[in-house]
Amino acid sequence: MKKMRQYTLLLFLIFGLYVHAQDQVLSKEEAIDMVLENNLSIQVAKNAKLIGDNNANILNSGYLPTVTANAGGSIDKQNSEGVLANGDTRTAEGAETRRYNASVNVNYVLFDGLGRHYNYKSFQERSQQTELQVRQTIENTILQLFTVYYEVARLTENTHTLEQAMEISKDRLKRAQYQFEYGQNTGLDVLNAEVDINTDSINLLNSRQLLRNTMRDLNLILNRDLTELFVADTTVNFIPGLQMESMYNEAKMNNVRLQIVEKDINISDYSIKVARSGFLPTIGLTGTYGWNESNNNSPLAFTLQNTSTGVTGSINLSWNLFDGGSTITGIKNAKINFANQELAKKQIALEVERDIRNAWDSYSNALYVLEVQEKNLQTNQNNFNRTDERYKLGRVTSIEFRQAQLNLLNAELAKSQAKYNAKLAELVMLQVSGQLLNVEF
Repeated sequence: MKKMRQYTLLLFLIFGLYVHAQDQVLSKEEAIDMVLENNLSIQVAKNAKLIGDNNANILNSGYLPTVTANAGGSIDKQNSEGVLANGDTRTAEGAETRRYNASVNVNYVLFDGLGRHYNYKSFQERSQQTELQVRQTIENTILQLFTVYYEVARLTENTHTLEQAMEISKDRLKRAQYQFEYGQNTGLDVLNAEVDINTDSINLLNSRQLLRNTMRDLNLILNRDLTELFVADTTVNFIPGLQMESMYNEAKMNNVRLQIVEKDINISDYSIKVARSGFLPTIGLTGTYGWNESNNNSPLAFTLQNTSTGVTGSINLSWNLFDGGSTITGIKNAKINFANQELAKKQIALEVERDIRNAWDSYSNALYVLEVQEKNLQTNQNNFNRTDERYKLGRVTSIEFRQAQLNLLNAELAKSQAKYNAKLAELVMLQVSGQLLNVEF
């Protein structure tokens, strides 16, 4: 018996500091802010969005001209001999000719068969698609966040419930010891009470360990120190007035998977138009401003120095009348890809309808289970109160008392599980319907 007291005391000493250290409540709003700011998956998705924005910029559109600058110089040394008109012969040894040039060239495509126009439209669609993918990542991460957050809350409630069960078992042990000392029962009741305390201690120990592990899981999602301690908010509020048909209509309009595949269809349509642009000519403008200078010290040269500057401009047309069939093949493949995207949209639409109906059934069933568990908890609470009174009067055995205690404990744990299951089912339904980011948690 003395060893039992020492074991119980040691158990609470080990976790006493841990329990009291949890004085900082991590609210749902704070958790959402942290995950949006710190989560690594969301940061990667946001970086992908930045790349999409860069690609959709006017600088990547092909609408702007290209400007190049060129410069050069050369030195030429030659020995030369020339005969004049009067028959005299002149020679020049090591005659040096220096030439310099510089130019600025501007090229601009006036018309390319509308290929760059549809490419630019395609990049804009991709940019919007990456924004939807960021939203999809955020939705998945928030659902993952609350799956773990509510698990922390459930384990917190469970730990508190097991602590209460431990207190009840300790009171029962004291009562059995007093009764044994005054000869009102046998030592068997004392032994049974000690065994039950051991069981409750182990259950409490395991619950606290699981709670610590789950806290680390949540800290990992929040991308912060894994040893950070906190208290989860165990309050759960359900959204009133949800209707199946309204959720389904919201899903058809706002489900992120449907919106992403819609962008794929638009991109495929632009790909067909880009491929068709190969049938049309390309018209371009070219402009050059150049400077040239030549110096020659040869006595045979007619001009010792020549300098010229000027502007030239030209317009050119290029029309690929036949490219061996690659343009035709590209159009055919683009059309097939467009058809595949439409088929993918039909498939995703069916999956979304299935998901929203499954989510609604799960949500409705979870709410019903929660209602039943709340009634069951009240029934077991009343039963335990009556059994406790009768146990104090010696009208029920310790075994019957323990059974009533276990029934109450299991009812409390089941009710807590049902509460968080129902809330998670609601969040899944909101995600499928595209409303997860539009509600307060």
